[in-house]
This record gives sequence, structure tokens and C-alpha cells, in this order.
Amino acid sequence: MSFQQLVSPSNCALTLIDFQPAMFQGVQSHDRKSIVDNVQVLARAAKVFHVPIVISTVAKDSFSGPFLPEVTERVYPDYKVIDRTSINSWLDPNFRKAVEATKRKRIVVAGLWTSACVNFPTLDMLAAGYEVLFVADACGDTSPEAHTLAVQRMIQAGATPLSTLQFLFELQQDWARAETYNSVMEILKDHTVYGIQVRFSKWALGEHASEGSAA
Repeated sequence: MSFQQLVSPSNCALTLIDFQPAMFQGVQSHDRKSIVDNVQVLARAAKVFHVPIVISTVAKDSFSGPFLPEVTERVYPDYKVIDRTSINSWLDPNFRKAVEATKRKRIVVAGLWTSACVNFPTLDMLAAGYEVLFVADACGDTSPEAHTLAVQRMIQAGATPLSTLQFLFELQQDWARAETYNSVMEILKDHTVYGIQVRFSKWALGEHASEGSAA
């Protein structure tokens, strides 16, 4: 595993796990709206950069509810979400097959809750020889302590933490990357404080250019 290697569109896959109503209800470690925004950033970034994605729910029809519709309806409307009974998604053969089908050994993980639905598959994927990076600010748990302890355990096991914007910016790398620039700026404007800063800067400079102009 190379902890010095940046994330790139060609070397990773993204997994989004259990962003469902019942799981959000228990989150007390983060502002839930910020998690919703961050998950959309991750999903939209993966779509823009053609990063393979695996989306999974737990007990969708019995108690947890559907995956975040901002992702499944707006970003990946044709994706068949993998539903499981297992808390640990790695125990589900369909989830494992989906991860294996990405042909990537570097897996970026985000989900609810950090101590279970993120922690459990992370530990198992590490044991299976994958490099795992978890997006700490796109995860949440029943308390700040529960989230922090889960983060510490994953780091001690060999997983690498990163933030939502780290993932996006490592994929983009260069603002001169014209083929993805406009899409990245739209993501930032829709979901982040940075987007507000860009809008203010344009206004302060008296710019009235189109949305696709350089920041």
C-alpha cells in the first residue's frame, strides 16, 4: 500500500454505504446536512471522473429506508443499489462481487455509521489486501466519541483518512484540466463554502461571466 500516492480517477473506486433515513436519525457526531452535502460531492465527483462506484443499503425495506435520493435519483438513476441484511457489507457476496468488479485495489469508503458500517468492511478489506481510504467528514456516528474511536481504530489498522474535498481536488489536480473544470466548479458551488467564496469573488471583482468561466 502506498500512502504517498494521491487518489486519481484510474487508481480507486468509491463505496457509499447506508446513507438511509434510519441511519441518519442516529447521527449525533456531525451536522447531518453537511454529511448530505459531502456525500453528493463524492458521488458527483465519481461520476465526473468516471470513478467506479458501489452503493449499498442495509435492510432497506424492513426498517432503514431508501438510499439518499439526491444520489440515487439525481446522480446515478440507473444504478441498482445492493441491499443487504449484514451490518458488515463485506459479508454480503453481492457487495464483494461489486467491489471486485471495479478491478481496483484502492477503495474509498464513506457511510453511516462510522463504528459499524464503515469500520467493519474497512477492516475486512484491509485484511483482504485492499488499500482503504475513508472519507471522515462524509461519515457519522451516534456520538462524537463513537466516530473518533472508529476513526482511530481504522487508522491503527492501516486505513487512510481523507476529507471530501481532498477526494475531489486529488481527482482534479490542476485547474487547467478543462474537461472536468466546469463540472467540478458546479459541484463546489452547489455543496460547499468554497463555492460561496467563488461567487463572492466574482461579484467583488465585478465579473459577470458565465458559470463556466475560470475561478
